[in-house]
Amino acid sequence: MLLFMKNIFLTALIGCLFVSSYGQKLARITLFANSNSDIITIEADQGLLINFSKEGNIISWGVEDYWGRLLKYMGRVDYYTANDDVVFRGKVRYIGLTQITYYASYDNDALKGKIKTVGSNNFDYYPATEDEATKGKIKSIETTPVSYYSSFDNEAFKGKFRTVGNSSLAYYASYDDKAFKGKIKSIDNISFSYYSSFDRKEYQGALKIGTYMHIINGIKYVVRN
Repeated sequence: MLLFMKNIFLTALIGCLFVSSYGQKLARITLFANSNSDIITIEADQGLLINFSKEGNIISWGVEDYWGRLLKYMGRVDYYTANDDVVFRGKVRYIGLTQITYYASYDNDALKGKIKTVGSNNFDYYPATEDEATKGKIKSIETTPVSYYSSFDNEAFKGKFRTVGNSSLAYYASYDDKAFKGKIKSIDNISFSYYSSFDRKEYQGALKIGTYMHIINGIKYVVRN
């Protein structure tokens, strides 16, 4: 009987670890038209969403409601203390069951204090020797590589996502109509078209056809104006 109970406990523990590892993934990219404030979102355990900048800084976290709003997370949030490495003292250590680690003071200068892992996801970054529009930004999250348009590309989209995993992103350029320059033009085979500055004022820059949200290669893309 004792052996039977041990087997049940071991099976349950393995199941929990599998669910935890499987559930943590790069889940969403939020794209903004007129800024480089795009957001990378990891879906952690129990519906928890953690938002990051392209430089790997935590922006916010919470649980999404039916309308897509991020509600305040009511679970456990712990922080590193004054006894921890100097570069991550006071930073978030746990959100719920999801542990967050950082590159330490003895790591490469370009990495010190940056997020190293979120749950089962490892973060890597472009080094300081990279192009100005790319250096210091997230290079990969676990097995998903990320690239960006360089400082030599058009002003309207330099520094923005070029590829996320297997998906390619294209944008309207600075010489395009002012109502939609800098907005996302396509993600893989999904195209986006907008009302121009010659259309009625209340329509200008709004999406003509389709939706602002698409799931492409397992990642949800949300387009914001």
